[in-house]
Amino acid sequence: HPAVPASAVPLLDRRLLFVTGKGGVGKTTVASALGVLAARQGKRTLVCEFDAKGNIADFFGSDPTRFEPLEVQPNLFAMSMDTEESLKEYLRLQIKVPLLAKIGPLARTLDFVANAAPGVKEILTVGKVAWEVKEDHYDLVIADAAASGHVVAQLSAPQAIGELVKVGLIKDQTSWLSDILDDPATTGTVLVSAPEEMPVSETLELAERIRTDTRVDIAAVAVNRVLPELFGRGEEEVFEGLSQPAALERLDALVGHPTEPLFDAARLAVTLRRTRAEHLDRLRNELPADLPLLYLPELFTRSHGSRATHQVAEALAAELGLEV
Repeated sequence: HPAVPASAVPLLDRRLLFVTGKGGVGKTTVASALGVLAARQGKRTLVCEFDAKGNIADFFGSDPTRFEPLEVQPNLFAMSMDTEESLKEYLRLQIKVPLLAKIGPLARTLDFVANAAPGVKEILTVGKVAWEVKEDHYDLVIADAAASGHVVAQLSAPQAIGELVKVGLIKDQTSWLSDILDDPATTGTVLVSAPEEMPVSETLELAERIRTDTRVDIAAVAVNRVLPELFGRGEEEVFEGLSQPAALERLDALVGHPTEPLFDAARLAVTLRRTRAEHLDRLRNELPADLPLLYLPELFTRSHGSRATHQVAEALAAELGLEV
């Protein structure tokens, strides 16, 4: 593994970022917000959704995304992966095969080969975003990658195929791809977690698998849905005093309605914050000390959208010490 600490390369100074994490922790939110932030920093940025059935367009408030990049905001482009379209592009650009009118039979052959030789579809997916970097089409490419159960296979595919095939065209094609993925100044992963037991455990396991099974650097861990610390211990003591029966009776008379639910809500806020803080402590203690840990707030919203994406981008800017 490259002996360059993650902290040595600022996150947005890399050229290719793979954003991954357990399903439901906000992986797409973070990928989209990183794209918004990078574009605001003047970087020509592409966000690529690996799951073609996803909904990344919702996070930008844009038209549906396709394989052809769509400019969703100034400097910011978005696309959805399509392995058949990626195969067409690969054949045209890499193998110099003219664009075929009938890709169907070849696509079926690809399916057969992909099942026989795991890694082919992953190469078409990872290779697409790496190609955009290689050709300098963008300053930064952000992949909204597979969830934690599958991302290791994507990141390790060029390495696995390169070890199987030592010479020839395939070796040449995986060689440049590995050069991009293996360079920590160019490529990194962003692991998205949440301050809960299962996401934290899965993040730690995924970090270990990436370090062990791939050569791709871990650039940062983004912890989503962190609750603000609304009350300190001194305020808790005041609340406890005010929630005694005699004090409650006087407060109820002053405000004209029961006040005990307010103190119950305060206790709940404190309890939730402290419970989640334990998981944050575990992450910090068990991850490498030089690995950036980015804390993103709970937005208390039922749906995602452009507004939420921009709020998370502002939080990321604060964590990274950037102006927006």
